[in-house]
Amino acid sequence: MKRPMALNKLIWTVPFAAILLLVPTAVVLAATGDGGFDGVVDSIESQYHVHATRIPFMGLISLVAGTATRDGVRGLHVAEFEHFDAAVDGQALKQMVEKKLGPGWELMVRETSRKNGEQTLIYSHPEGKHMGLFIIDHDHGELDVVQISVDPDHLNQSVEKYEHQSAHTASGDSAED
Repeated sequence: MKRPMALNKLIWTVPFAAILLLVPTAVVLAATGDGGFDGVVDSIESQYHVHATRIPFMGLISLVAGTATRDGVRGLHVAEFEHFDAAVDGQALKQMVEKKLGPGWELMVRETSRKNGEQTLIYSHPEGKHMGLFIIDHDHGELDVVQISVDPDHLNQSVEKYEHQSAHTASGDSAED
């Protein structure tokens, strides 16, 4: 028995439409999971009962930075916690960040001031030609969280340019030479 053409279309259209709707939903849910930058920021908000200020239009700013630096910088995320007066246990903060960042991130710098409780954590993560950096800085009642992806070669060239200028200035030559 032959099915009507409308029924055949319906049989193929419904599963196809379901796939089209489910794939973007799964991607969005994966992107907003409880890990990475958002996971760290959400955990800090929850643990310390503070609210992060996220920079508006950061996606656009990141795009402009990528274009201006010829893809030397990309994937910029920034969250700022003002009036962050809570006492921070450096080891607990480090463990929470590492849990939320997940595997592949390596701690490069950990600085803790015994005197005033200031904390700085810098993690790196290889991303092909780029290197991901994740920075948490707690200083003078403010906590900043930054994630960025940089091209190490591009960054090295930029640093060398400024080192060259400061060497001329330090030796008495003008920086305009």
